[in-house]
Amino acid sequence: MLELYEEAKELLKRGIWVVCVDEKTSIQARKRPQEPDPATSGQPIHVSHRYERKGALNLFAALSVADGKVYGQCRLRKRFVDFQAFLLATVIPEALARGVQTVALIMDNSTTHAPKQLERWLQEQIEAQGWTLDIQVYWLPVNASWLDQIEIWFSILQRKLLQPNHFERLGRLKQTIIEFISYCNETAKPIQWSYTVDKLEQKLGAH
Repeated sequence: MLELYEEAKELLKRGIWVVCVDEKTSIQARKRPQEPDPATSGQPIHVSHRYERKGALNLFAALSVADGKVYGQCRLRKRFVDFQAFLLATVIPEALARGVQTVALIMDNSTTHAPKQLERWLQEQIEAQGWTLDIQVYWLPVNASWLDQIEIWFSILQRKLLQPNHFERLGRLKQTIIEFISYCNETAKPIQWSYTVDKLEQKLGAH
């Protein structure tokens, strides 16, 4: 998997699209009595501790490793069927639009991704739709979600958009997230990934 990160740009030139996928779950919409006061020189941002819950969303997202672009879909639940819908509505259409021959999907082993069913289901979709597309799934080791590059982008989303959390309704939260994705994609760059195969081997050797 780490080799895929290192070679993502060259692989894309050869028609192999490396994509990291995962979910940011339970993103709450919290309506506060008043909007947070922005930070000023010498003064931190002021946020009311009181808020009214307006519901929560789950963001299914995919990061294109070669160019840093993100594709996302907000859904109310985080079931396998929701993950399937995300792949069918977002990831696969983008792969077809890019004209790649292979999609290398990197993800963790969470129940939402249904490790025992996903690869068979993907093959069934390819055959049923007649797609000229090969989808290869690369499962991360257990408890190694930090190796998924989309987690880095989720942290950016959290810091730059979701803090402080002040959204008057769930629809506004969804719209703002999608707008943020579009904004990020305008200047998207691949993540400067520094954890190499050599570093992993050194860590394993130390144990």
